[in-house]
Amino acid sequence: MSRKNILSLSIGSILAAATLYLAFRNVPLADLLTYVGTIDYWWILPTQLLIVIAFVLRVFRWRLILKSVLLIDFWSAFHPLMIGFMMNNVLPGRVGELARPAILKKERNLPLSTGLATVAAERLFDMVMLIGLFVAAFSTIAEHPELDVSFGGIHLNSQMLQSIAWAMIRISIVILLAVSLLALSVTRRLLLRSIEKVAGWFAERGPFSSRYGIRLGRFLTKIVEGFAAGFHTIGNPRRLAACLVFTVLIWLATALSYYTFSLGCPGIGLSLEQMATVMVVVCFFIALPSVPGFWGLWEAGGVFALSLYGISTSAAAGYTLANHALQLFPVILIGLISALMTSVNFLQLTLDKKTALSPKSRP
Repeated sequence: MSRKNILSLSIGSILAAATLYLAFRNVPLADLLTYVGTIDYWWILPTQLLIVIAFVLRVFRWRLILKSVLLIDFWSAFHPLMIGFMMNNVLPGRVGELARPAILKKERNLPLSTGLATVAAERLFDMVMLIGLFVAAFSTIAEHPELDVSFGGIHLNSQMLQSIAWAMIRISIVILLAVSLLALSVTRRLLLRSIEKVAGWFAERGPFSSRYGIRLGRFLTKIVEGFAAGFHTIGNPRRLAACLVFTVLIWLATALSYYTFSLGCPGIGLSLEQMATVMVVVCFFIALPSVPGFWGLWEAGGVFALSLYGISTSAAAGYTLANHALQLFPVILIGLISALMTSVNFLQLTLDKKTALSPKSRP
């Protein structure tokens, strides 16, 4: 592993450790350790299996989205996906979202904009599913408007959760409109004509403007065409339906992993439906800007969600911390193994991405 990779991992680990300390500095450590010691860790095995199943389903969904532009086998999709999720957990800024398209550009010469579009399409499926789950769980959340949780210096309440949900709904609508604009041939042609007119306007301004206008026009045209190719699956009813089925199965497996591990945690005793609500609440809160791995914010969100059902802070903190580790550490481990197997320098991927998107790199 290169020095840059080791440095980035070290910085991410230090930030995560510092945030974890801040989140738990006011939690009675003795009580927390006592609770963690009472967990029946045999439930880790089925929990880990469900987590792996969820990521395998993500691989199948991504391959389906890619099918219209690139046919790849399972492992060629598995390694980039796991590297991307691993990077999201150890590096700031969710740069892992750029890993998959960067790897496919490097190894399969897939245009970066097309790869980015497939990842954006995946995120759109997940956001729509999360919003649907939030709507289903809203009645439970609305019953506790007074609930206000301060955990490790992080202050969470139901009003904040609803604000995050509305923001996610607005973002989803914007993404959906952008996808429709690029995926539909009629609107895509209008957009390309607009780009052509703008480039033509620059061409009339003189030799200097003409040169850069043509370059900008080519760059924007390639971006539009690349994204349109990546969003092609959205316009295919059968593939769209299949992606929706995979999305439901992914989130069902994830909810089952939360529930299965809770069976071995004293003081939880919630149903699958209730644990699904806990999962949704945690997912919404970790959408806020945070350190790598979402340490601290994940725990605060879990304590808040479990408080909806009257779970004590010590039990909620113990379960959430252990579950967080179970959800993240295997992904980090598998992602690192994938990076080593494919000889991927994931820091260089972000640099390659910036270079590839620059208009100056276009002919």
